Amino acid sequence: MQKGPNFKASGLPGPPKDGDMRLLLRVVGTLLIACAVILVIIDGTKSLGSNGLVLTPIGDTWTQIHSASLEALKSFLGSRLFGPLLETVVTAILGFPGWAVIGVPGLLLAWAGRSRRERVYLRHDQI
Repeated sequence: MQKGPNFKASGLPGPPKDGDMRLLLRVVGTLLIACAVILVIIDGTKSLGSNGLVLTPIGDTWTQIHSASLEALKSFLGSRLFGPLLETVVTAILGFPGWAVIGVPGLLLAWAGRSRRERVYLRHDQI
């Protein structure tokens, strides 16, 4: 009696392995970290130009890139059951610096996708 589909006989790839999910988490985390670094460089360049600290909110960056999608998100959240609560949360998040909003989830995803190897610690007299 067979449990589940027979992937080998059908020629389809098998179910994802644990290592595949870790790889996906690392790749997505690395891409988010790369975007956060780009936003840090942009803020650093603006800070050097203005002789002061400049932290660009993610809302301003999103508006410069594609303002229609930001308005669509706000109208979508406004039509939900907890619309006013969601709007205040999104407004608060959009006020944070872009590198922090993108970088923190990137670091968390990269950390979640790290390899799980056991570390062996030796004392000096065991070497």
